[in-house]
Amino acid sequence: MRSITLLAAIVLAVFLSWACTANGDSKASTAVTPSVTMDDYQAALAAAKAAQEKAVSVDGEWRDVEKLIKKAELAAEKGDIGTAVKLAEQARFESEMSYRQALAQKDAGPRF
Repeated sequence: MRSITLLAAIVLAVFLSWACTANGDSKASTAVTPSVTMDDYQAALAAAKAAQEKAVSVDGEWRDVEKLIKKAELAAEKGDIGTAVKLAEQARFESEMSYRQALAQKDAGPRF
């Protein structure tokens, strides 16, 4: 009886360790993340600023775009290029969406 309990405990321990590793909880993960360069950041920032100008041209800029661009610039200054690229890409996306929204709703207004 004791050997069956011991065997069950070992099987359970092996299963749980496999399950944790399969879900990415293991500290020794072998996942490879692509490196982000300063050129990637500069391209993302240029695209974000171009999209922002396009949104401003139709009076459609969203509130947080400028904040995102400033946060991206600060992250790049601190050397966190990965975060800077993500923030710049978010700013570009929001600018593109705000441009589309402004065009789609240019005739919106009260109808009396």
